[in-house]
Amino acid sequence: MTTVLTAGLSLKPQYYEAAAACRADGLWFEVHPENYMVAGGPRLAWLEKIREQHGVSLHGVALSLAADTEPDVSHLARLASLAQRVQPTLMSEHLAWSTWRGAYHPDLLPFPRTDAALLRIADNISRTQDALQRRIAIENPSHYLRMDGHDWNEIDFLTELVRRTGCGLLLDVNNVYVSANNLGFSAADYVDAFPAEAVMEIHLAGHTPDPKLGATLLVDTHDAPVAPEVWALYERLIRRIGTRPTLIERDDNLPEFATLFTERLHAERVLRTPLACAA
Repeated sequence: MTTVLTAGLSLKPQYYEAAAACRADGLWFEVHPENYMVAGGPRLAWLEKIREQHGVSLHGVALSLAADTEPDVSHLARLASLAQRVQPTLMSEHLAWSTWRGAYHPDLLPFPRTDAALLRIADNISRTQDALQRRIAIENPSHYLRMDGHDWNEIDFLTELVRRTGCGLLLDVNNVYVSANNLGFSAADYVDAFPAEAVMEIHLAGHTPDPKLGATLLVDTHDAPVAPEVWALYERLIRRIGTRPTLIERDDNLPEFATLFTERLHAERVLRTPLACAA
């Protein structure tokens, strides 16, 4: 089983057999735990089989840490049970909300970064880490329009969450590029200012121009190869912070496993020779 993680891939059912057969050094796989929070069945059996050979990361999409309420106790219990069963090497969640008064919204929704939100989210992260008995990483979001009412800039907000809760951070480089394009800030400045010591994991993914607005509005679709501009940001980041587990995230328009693995090899080359990126 892999213990030192380099570059990993999103694990989809179409890839189970190829993933189980692959023996690449440093390879790991990431899943959305909500698809595996069950007592048994073939999907969970496949995950356990792959876990015998590779590191596994659980990347949650439904804890709704930024909601105006505590995380659902039953959801947390099932998540903790899965974590105990597969012993993931990494666990992460989004800085967003997706539930309201018992209703679940299939989107990771933004919020104003206020002092009150900071208190609430820090408490929710602490409750989550206490329930899981492990540290989690919080992912920076994608943005599509400006929101008023912030008391904190995003990096300072994330840094303060780390200070208050002991959590780590997941830096999604594609999210940075998409948000910078849509809101008009410097992606390079964001990557340069991100707190290096807190980064537990990095995500790389593809994006797509909006069908009506074109490149004015980029959408974090995870259905395309990593863009050259995102690769350049990633190399810039690795030169500064060094090697961190890096995921090629793909959720739609799935290619052959070999095609995705080629992107994974690109990321691994950057991780294994970070100083070469400066050339």
